[in-house]
Amino acid sequence: MPLISVSELTHFAESILMGAGVPSDKAEVTVACLIASNLRGVDSHGMQLLPFYVDQLLAGEMDAKTDGRVISESGSCLLFDGQNGIGQWVADICCRHAVRIARESGVALVVARESNHFGAAAWWAQKMRAAGQIGIVMCNASPIVPPWQGREGRLGTNPICVALPGPWLLDMATTTVAAGKIFKAFINGKPEIPAGWAFDSQGVPTTDTQAAYKGMLMPLGGYKGSGLAMMVEILCAVLGGGAMSTELGGIRYRGKRVRASQTFLAIDIARFMPVEEFTERVEKLVGIMKSTPTAPGYDEVLVAGDPEWRIEAERRQNGIPIDEGNWQSLAKAAERVGVAAPRIGEATA
Repeated sequence: MPLISVSELTHFAESILMGAGVPSDKAEVTVACLIASNLRGVDSHGMQLLPFYVDQLLAGEMDAKTDGRVISESGSCLLFDGQNGIGQWVADICCRHAVRIARESGVALVVARESNHFGAAAWWAQKMRAAGQIGIVMCNASPIVPPWQGREGRLGTNPICVALPGPWLLDMATTTVAAGKIFKAFINGKPEIPAGWAFDSQGVPTTDTQAAYKGMLMPLGGYKGSGLAMMVEILCAVLGGGAMSTELGGIRYRGKRVRASQTFLAIDIARFMPVEEFTERVEKLVGIMKSTPTAPGYDEVLVAGDPEWRIEAERRQNGIPIDEGNWQSLAKAAERVGVAAPRIGEATA
């Protein structure tokens, strides 16, 4: 499995995007988001996404240069038109607005429409966390999830993320797993996926990777996940006046824009108590959870964020492993835009 340093992978990825016509500042923001996911071990939202973005850019289905525009700002609410721009660039602008408005008003609700895939929601919620705020980020996505009791896709993975000062970070899809995990299995030639992840195109549960890739994802917890996905759809697309459900495209499909909507909610902790006191209270709560006696087969109790922070510490030191199929996809994307792939080492583990 190829192993590459953070700096070398960053330079390579930025070069690919710039080769596809992305300005350097937008390429930098986009790659920082993707690298952060790889560092956290969330490879489904890291470099794996870059070839899909290149496909969109070269097909003229995403505007590499637009900055988007503010449609309206009233009190603590802001509506943003992404103008089919790069999702990470749109999200970066919206996060900065959310942080600003929350400092002024105590809370901010920023909704973007006509955007593109913005990577992992955690990267954006952590922007607000870094400002001493609670960050909640959601987005709608390609309709590859049937509603509970249905057998055709109507909803997306519609993730929800909450980040805050303290040792806890929730980043979850409203499906059993993120779509990228199935894409990763497909790209790397894995014949099977775990039970409970996906349906085939007829709505029958499957563990066959090929059938899952052409099929649909399972909602998390049945009707509960379906309800949460609808909640996200309403708070993003319905509220923002954006594309809903089957009106969305997807990064895997040509001929139709993605048209995603994204919501950024920032809460200014200082309106309630000093940030340091809040952080101590979160740490205390996490400590209570971790002091729970372990169930059979487990050595410790983990909370949201623990696995990713541990992986990040290791990968920052040793480099980022890229599965062979993903590396080949990156190399092909680079070749399409005239960028040479670097020579890289092999992972020892």
